[in-house]
Amino acid sequence: MKTYQELWQSLTPLYEASEAQAIVRLVLEVKYGMTLTDIIGGKVNELSADEGKKLEEIIERLQNAEPVQYVLGQTDFMGMTFHVEPGVLIPRPETAELCQWIIDAEKEKMEKAQLLLHTQDTKRPNMGKGEGLYELRIVDFCTGSGCIAITLNLSIPHSEVMGIDISDKALSVAKQNALQLKAPNIVFDQEDVIQLEKSVEKLHETSDEQIKEYRAACDMIVSNPPYICNKEKADMAKNVLDHEPSIALFVPDEDPLLFYRAIAKIGRYILKPFGTLYFEVNPSYADAIKLMLENQDYKEVEIKEDSFGKKRMIRARKDAFSMCE
Repeated sequence: MKTYQELWQSLTPLYEASEAQAIVRLVLEVKYGMTLTDIIGGKVNELSADEGKKLEEIIERLQNAEPVQYVLGQTDFMGMTFHVEPGVLIPRPETAELCQWIIDAEKEKMEKAQLLLHTQDTKRPNMGKGEGLYELRIVDFCTGSGCIAITLNLSIPHSEVMGIDISDKALSVAKQNALQLKAPNIVFDQEDVIQLEKSVEKLHETSDEQIKEYRAACDMIVSNPPYICNKEKADMAKNVLDHEPSIALFVPDEDPLLFYRAIAKIGRYILKPFGTLYFEVNPSYADAIKLMLENQDYKEVEIKEDSFGKKRMIRARKDAFSMCE
């Protein structure tokens, strides 16, 4: 059986030493329950023959540039463990920052609403968190693993969330995650965002009463759509290019705003007046997306940087009188 050092060194053709070490430590922790102390103490050499064989198979998959999240079948996101598998985009830290921005904004809004209610009626009985306030209807386009939809549903009191994706595999995984994490009020629907943009009237003609009611008026749209141009592939890691779903990653070089424009147009139909739109964006096109939203009559368009100082998120509000022609 190889030592811990030999295991991580076998991954250095693909990863920096520190990342290779972190990957192997994660595998040993998740699959074999080893702590860092166990690893340093050489417990990896105490694995049984069967355990050692399975570990070798895992390392072989990692040597083929398969993401460790797929190998383990899980990833951590916002303090929760989400199931992931090939065919479904792996949640990123930048997406967690988008979720936190939304959660913080809604918490502030709710606190102001509670203060207003208390000021208007001091005789009102004490309310629990969010009690007596509006319900928040959220649509998450390109939901993937459901990480955004589920996180918001679990973090924002009285929220109702619909996750939408074109992929059967993504929706299956999202539903599994919602069940596993006990998201209280969430549904998923299969739709092609681009086709919806081309025929928005379909949103109001569906025979599904639950979906029809939900789409008639929502408070928030959020999306982390495909936003990487094909010309950017040369700068991407092999484990992403070879294994993660291209349908969730790439847009045509000639139309990098394809999904943002479509979702913004849909938003003009389904958002309530003053409803909010949140995007995770390609930093290279943040300014162009901001201009596009302003041209579609969205107001208060704001770009927010991520923890690395990149223009990664955008928030906008629907104008009270805005509606698609």
